Amino acid sequence: MSRQLNELRPVFVVGIGMHPYQYLSETPYVELGLTAVREALADAKVEWPMVDSAYVAKAMLPMAPGRPMLRHLGSHGLPIVHVENASASGSSAFRLACIEVAAGMADLSLAVGVDKPTKVTRAETLTGIPYLANDAIVPFTHFALLADEYAHKHGIELDDMARVAMKNHRNAALNPYAQRRKERSLEEILNGKQISGSFTSLQCTPVGEGAAAVLVASEEGIRRLYIDGDRAIRVTASAARSQSLYENATSFDANLTEETTRLALQQAKLAPQDLDLVELHDAFTIEELEYVERMGLCGPGEAIPQLKEGVFDIGGRCAVNASGGLIGMGHPIGPTGIGQIAEITRQLRGEAGERQHSGARTGLAHMVGVGAVCYVHVLQV
Repeated sequence: MSRQLNELRPVFVVGIGMHPYQYLSETPYVELGLTAVREALADAKVEWPMVDSAYVAKAMLPMAPGRPMLRHLGSHGLPIVHVENASASGSSAFRLACIEVAAGMADLSLAVGVDKPTKVTRAETLTGIPYLANDAIVPFTHFALLADEYAHKHGIELDDMARVAMKNHRNAALNPYAQRRKERSLEEILNGKQISGSFTSLQCTPVGEGAAAVLVASEEGIRRLYIDGDRAIRVTASAARSQSLYENATSFDANLTEETTRLALQQAKLAPQDLDLVELHDAFTIEELEYVERMGLCGPGEAIPQLKEGVFDIGGRCAVNASGGLIGMGHPIGPTGIGQIAEITRQLRGEAGERQHSGARTGLAHMVGVGAVCYVHVLQV
């Protein structure tokens, strides 16, 4: 019988680091990644040779970028694993680092994500089986159609969906690591460049570059390496699923989110109402609405009314995407899931500054990857 993370050795996030997410620049990816790793090492107050293993997440960089990056910290023979899982690459790397520590194979493990936009070929184009709608139903069109369906089903105005973006731009304006650090009015968002259907550019995530790093440790590692246990944040659940057959196939991301979140909350012995923070995949505004409902943070069709009431604001009942989310924080792909863990850790430590959600003790991080995979982690003080 398989075992869950919470049935193994306790795992704690002990160090976090970031390179700000940004638009494509001349900065080498090595500099992006090392900035995040060095910040995480300094945050945990440990030296590089103390790290037992490294998991390097990327989606757009060429093969095996971790070795030429990490060698600048010194070569001490640690195993390096490269992880690619679309938007969930960082979340996958974090899960693997947690599992290795929980299993007793390491006391201190690094999960680092780094990426730069390059020309990437998606695997679907190489299967030899042509897709009839490849040029018609691109991601933003798919989600624009879902937005229309949601609005019709629940009797809401499409313009109200832009309030998700308004909240997340407002949060990102307070985040020094965010790609879009400017608060936007509802009018600005609605009058932006048209992308597809009701979506404007400010309601969609930008894809840029950046890096995020997290160090996870066991209780033994915390003691042996003299890490400050008061700043360590427990990882109480890790759940992963891939797409299966659903009755409503058009909402596969939402269906997958619902079942993966349910598994994670069961592991942590929590209910949705116990969550203080949620960082979720909001590449398009409709995603946040669908996912908060499927996670159980509110009932079907209640996301917009509760958004208007401030339920999902910093200081509300549950702060959703306090970092700015993918829409405001940015989405460099490889680092994104690890950046979510860094944000939740910062919040649970009470170190988030202007965007601190008061009294935060429990946070959930959620990522989907091309709708095919979903990862959900729960962190608690």
